[in-house]
Amino acid sequence: MAKGKKRIVLIASDHTRPVPSKIIIPQMLAELRRGNPDADITILISTGCHRETTRKELENKFGPEIMRSEKILIHDCDSPDMVFLGKLPSGGDLILNRLAVEADFLAAEGFIEPHFFAGFSGGRKSVLPGIAGRKTVVYNHNAEFIAHPNARAGIVDGNPIHTDMLYAARIARLAFICNVIINADKKVIYAAAGDCDLAHREGREFLTGKCGVKAVPADIVISTNGGYPLDQNIYQAVKGMTAAEATVKKGGVIIQLAKSDDGHGAPEFYKTFAEEKDLDRMVDTFMKTPKESTRVDQWQSQIFARVLKHAKIIYVSDAPDQIVRDFHMTPAHSIEEAVKRAEKLLGNPNAGIVAIPDGVGVMVL
Repeated sequence: MAKGKKRIVLIASDHTRPVPSKIIIPQMLAELRRGNPDADITILISTGCHRETTRKELENKFGPEIMRSEKILIHDCDSPDMVFLGKLPSGGDLILNRLAVEADFLAAEGFIEPHFFAGFSGGRKSVLPGIAGRKTVVYNHNAEFIAHPNARAGIVDGNPIHTDMLYAARIARLAFICNVIINADKKVIYAAAGDCDLAHREGREFLTGKCGVKAVPADIVISTNGGYPLDQNIYQAVKGMTAAEATVKKGGVIIQLAKSDDGHGAPEFYKTFAEEKDLDRMVDTFMKTPKESTRVDQWQSQIFARVLKHAKIIYVSDAPDQIVRDFHMTPAHSIEEAVKRAEKLLGNPNAGIVAIPDGVGVMVL
């Protein structure tokens, strides 16, 4: 596929994803150069609307050899140098990174895990939101789509967010992906490569058979975000909470464990909860916001508010207690402390407990 292709762009994940790039990228580069030794290859970091990946994070991700020998650029969703490619199926503007659009050959690495509103990570997500303009990302993550019953972990059929994402990947001509599935030890146990949709389907089918579990209703549910890198901040920790949400009883308590040494992780997300104490009013505001006017990180706030309305949350982390309280949660610093607080909140020292060792890695059905 690389034969005769001069400008090749290889999309790689950013610092928020535990993709084993040190394993995948060298093999993809070798294969590309086997097909075309003279190709001009650029690794494009798909940050979506996340902050810029630091040099140290890139070194940890790729290792020193890749850093020394390869051309690496970081996507900026606010860059004026983007390309408008028409309308998404939903009606939103499709705006993508110019480097990727003008490439002769576009490929991507990635990994597949349950995703709390896109169904699954990986595949088409390398393009949208990975290398899309902010306007495109916020439209795709609008309140109506986030509230859609099919915008849940493990669901792609009838999921309007997935539909837009796959369309964007096709328009961008994402020709090849190598996506892996990792276990709890972050070791690769499966790989699917090829077409951005068909290979992703293979990976999804494998994953669903490994991580789908039936809900076990409980008064207290303990969940995590699977450790580093997804436990770096409160913003990312919402993902692990949604697994607990699917099995905790209405009015119960979720105990979420996430180190959160990067604090809240998103200024607008933090501001939303620090300034608005009425969750019903908050959600109502989101639902009345036009799709094209979706605020930055509104989707995360909307999902988090949904979880908070369903259950109380005790947050075990290294984040400052006041920040945790500003997010309408109760801070704690150990599981033992959190369980005692939960039992007190429920007025029941014998409350049933369900544990989810990795809330990001399971689909509660």
